[in-house]
Amino acid sequence: MTDILSMDHDELGVFFGELGEPAYRAAQVFGWLHKKGAVSWQQMSDLPARLRDRLEEEHPIGTVSVNRVQVSAEDGTRKYLFELSDGELVESVLMRYSFGNSVCVSSQAGCRMGCAFCASTLKGLARNLTAGEILSQVYHVNGDLPDNERVSRVVVMGSGEPLDNYEGVIRFLRLLADDKGFNMSMRNMTVSTCGLIPGIDRLAGENLPINLAISLHAPNDTIRKKIMPVASKYAMDELIDACVRYYDATGRRLTWEYALIKGVNDSLSCADELSDRIRGINSVVNLIAVNPVAERGLDSPDKKRVESFRKRLEARGVDVTVRRSLGRDIDGACGQLRNRASDLHC
Repeated sequence: MTDILSMDHDELGVFFGELGEPAYRAAQVFGWLHKKGAVSWQQMSDLPARLRDRLEEEHPIGTVSVNRVQVSAEDGTRKYLFELSDGELVESVLMRYSFGNSVCVSSQAGCRMGCAFCASTLKGLARNLTAGEILSQVYHVNGDLPDNERVSRVVVMGSGEPLDNYEGVIRFLRLLADDKGFNMSMRNMTVSTCGLIPGIDRLAGENLPINLAISLHAPNDTIRKKIMPVASKYAMDELIDACVRYYDATGRRLTWEYALIKGVNDSLSCADELSDRIRGINSVVNLIAVNPVAERGLDSPDKKRVESFRKRLEARGVDVTVRRSLGRDIDGACGQLRNRASDLHC
């Protein structure tokens, strides 16, 4: 199948040239796909009917389809389960804040990183997503919003490790930012990584103002190795150095993601050690009580414990936020809905 949605302007120009069509077809189609959110050729009313029919038959637009949507009764968070053309399932989450609508998208079907607190990795990695499949998640969610609203921020933090699908994710970000399409500011895009240092350095060399979030989740290598296999390959000091290089190259403030796990990384001594490591770096710690994953046997600390950890970091000169734990009543943790749906298919 021709991956139309993943094509940039030049590639669409070549595609239509090979069909014997004029060059301006590329601009027409790019606008329909990325600005108007068309999911079929027949929607493109300024294309000749004979061309639409031919394209529909020979080159269908391979977007994802909505398998189901769950809406949280607690906070209105919407979780989407999307089905890909080969039957694989991925998740996206719409989070509505006072400052705008943020969508967390998946970059892979499954994940091979093996983090102990994450449901995405329970069944391993099925495959990478194409740029078009990641874009389709954004466009579907955006199409569900009221006419006076749009998706204003994107976080590549759903199922999968974005830097393990580097080419697909970078192409997705560039297409999403194109001023002839969706035109989202790259300053409103965040890529989250568990700590693949070569990918971080490569991303720094792209010269793109993308925000970088690092799934740190521990104050030292000993704890980190217990919950994140990637820590056995990349030491924390090396990871922090790579993140500083990213900041130096881009000027974008870093975010340290820290999921508090009861009895594992939530002590005040952990807060002290964490602050010693990152104090002085232009960054913020984003705390969240971990979403419980039954298969992992890990629990979240109570609100008092979270608040104590936050206050300790602030007292030691570290900027910190506490992220709302959204969607707990709708399989909120990454991968939970996908895994449950996959089990039903078996």
